[in-house]
Amino acid sequence: MDSRARSIEQLSSRRFDLLVVGGGIVGAAVAAHAARLGLAVALVEARDFAGGTSSASSKLIHGGLRYLRLGDVRLVREAHHERRVLTKIVAPHLVRRIEFLLPLYEHGPYRPSFVQSGIVLYSALARSRLHWLVGADRARQLVPELRTQGLRSCALYADATTNDTRLCLANVRAAADAGACVLNRAEVVALRKLDGRVVGAEVRVDGSEVAVNARLVVNAAGPWVDRVRRLEDPQAGTSVRLSRGAHVLVPGGAGWHAALTLPQDEVRVTFAVPWSGMLLLGTTEAPYDGDPADVGAAPADAEQILREAAHALAPQTLDRSLVRAVYAGLRVLPAGEGEVVSARRKTVFTLGPGGMLSVAGGKLTTYRRIALEVLDRLRSDLGLRKVDKRPWPLPGATGLESVTLPGALAADERSHLLHLYGSLAPEVLAPVRGEPALLERLSADGPDIAAQVRYAATHEWATTVEDVVRRRTTLFYRGLDDEATRAAVAELLPS
Repeated sequence: MDSRARSIEQLSSRRFDLLVVGGGIVGAAVAAHAARLGLAVALVEARDFAGGTSSASSKLIHGGLRYLRLGDVRLVREAHHERRVLTKIVAPHLVRRIEFLLPLYEHGPYRPSFVQSGIVLYSALARSRLHWLVGADRARQLVPELRTQGLRSCALYADATTNDTRLCLANVRAAADAGACVLNRAEVVALRKLDGRVVGAEVRVDGSEVAVNARLVVNAAGPWVDRVRRLEDPQAGTSVRLSRGAHVLVPGGAGWHAALTLPQDEVRVTFAVPWSGMLLLGTTEAPYDGDPADVGAAPADAEQILREAAHALAPQTLDRSLVRAVYAGLRVLPAGEGEVVSARRKTVFTLGPGGMLSVAGGKLTTYRRIALEVLDRLRSDLGLRKVDKRPWPLPGATGLESVTLPGALAADERSHLLHLYGSLAPEVLAPVRGEPALLERLSADGPDIAAQVRYAATHEWATTVEDVVRRRTTLFYRGLDDEATRAAVAELLPS
């Protein structure tokens, strides 16, 4: 019996303490923390793990400088605390510190003195001494393509970047390692009730429906949160609204020693971030009221992103023909009035009449804190005396200094594997001993190798080519999502 068949059998035969609906970063973290507390946990995801918002972010783990402008000092403080924890303990292989430049141009929305005071406060909340204004020469050393015409000065501060999908998958892996039953492509189509209480769900998986029994259910379905809430209460109102954000990737970032934060007006900023050998640009922000499954980027998004980046970058970096990838995702915001760009990044908790707790919104950076709050709210019902909130390392986060990899790997392949998998990289490469061809690159233009596809299928719940290209490797983000690469991936997946 393969691992997927075993998981389906477990879903139907075990009684769980907690059923988590939604395999994005919050749902995965709730499942991981709950399983580590000794609870019997099931995690189901209708599509693929990290298949929605959790793979379509700006790839930043940050305090959120612009949230100071919106007056949300508490959020910034909490986010900085989580950034430090993620960088030092939870996922140092996936979360990497990077300096940011905020260029201040003539006729821009901010005066240097105003930004300087904001950076001082931001860095104080971050417990960092990196907070000052630098001139054009120093700025060009950090970002060689920076446009200096009209540049007054640049603010300098520090935050971090991450591979958002891999961070989510690491939490799913942590849940499974702690004994949770985890399954993707398993859609909740109805909730089971007893005396008015939600006690599980009917889950459609591989063409059949499976009855899952659980003491409690957590709805962490992200943009689909209200759809799941209405399975409990058809009259449930709207708890969230959605904002669509698009990004583009272009060649660049080589030789950059900092990323860019680009003020577009007094509230909104965009970013230019070296990421996976490319330059990640974005994001847009606009209300979205369609089906979350249909979200996508439009040609106008790329035009807007390139135009906005051109305020600070040399034009040769931003020709439309250079775009290698475009993607869009949804932010989940509290329901309310006003512009989405000004909306607080508040987490929304809703307790339904049948006892299901729904959670949505917040920031990628604070996902761990959100998951712990979910368990805190359910502590007495789960029979927990307390919830241990101390951070612990995700799989692959420890023992990095003692990892040995085959000498046949190129330098970029070694660093790539260590970044994506940390100390689990030797596990990825274990089949190579019997099948040396697994060391071959999937594309000559990127460091992803065939062994990653095999590992994605055997250890990371990948079932389709899309799972691998978009969410288990960096192929899509490097502009290597072509017919030949997809054929190579398909050949390596189980039939």
